[in-house]
Amino acid sequence: MKNNRKRNLYLPFKRFLDLLFSVILGIPALVIVGACYVAIKLETKGPVFFVQERPGKNGKPFRLYKLRSMIVETERDGRVLSDFERMTKSGRIIRKLSFDELPQILNILRGDMSFIGPRPLLMRYLPRYTPEQARRHEVRPGISGWAQVNGRNELTWEQKFENDVWYVDHVSFGLDIKIFWMTIVNVLKHQGINAGADETMGEFMGTEAVAT
Repeated sequence: MKNNRKRNLYLPFKRFLDLLFSVILGIPALVIVGACYVAIKLETKGPVFFVQERPGKNGKPFRLYKLRSMIVETERDGRVLSDFERMTKSGRIIRKLSFDELPQILNILRGDMSFIGPRPLLMRYLPRYTPEQARRHEVRPGISGWAQVNGRNELTWEQKFENDVWYVDHVSFGLDIKIFWMTIVNVLKHQGINAGADETMGEFMGTEAVAT
């Protein structure tokens, strides 16, 4: 109860900080996105931006924006291509530097997201969560979060969700600052970008599916 009271007092200030830093970072982010736009267009055909519906606070859907780091093609010679095979040369650099996340500043300005919070996953995951795991949607999703700075794709889905719910229960200004700096360190060290050599994080099929 005490943590809930602190969280409710902090969240409006957290929203103010999101708006403030979105405005401050908007122009440099626009320059970087412009450079990435040119690099992507020179290397591959198709759209530069990846747009997908994701669940936000309380599971409400919104359109998430990212820079595309993979080719549009998903199959070749009758074979499904892995994420590693689909990744472009520019996409690897963009992903390694986390530049693909910069368009989400627009999502923050619109109120869909926050800089810090549980990552917004796929809409089809919603019915697969346990009631406890679903609590990750009690706050706005973020570009980076507690799970991302504590293993990112090296964690199992269950471990990531435990971290997400822990963040929901302990969200504070001090914790957000800690996650922010840990994110910067992880990006500079290129830690936890991929689950393995050949693919990014596999699909979450539900905790019960894993148990059986």
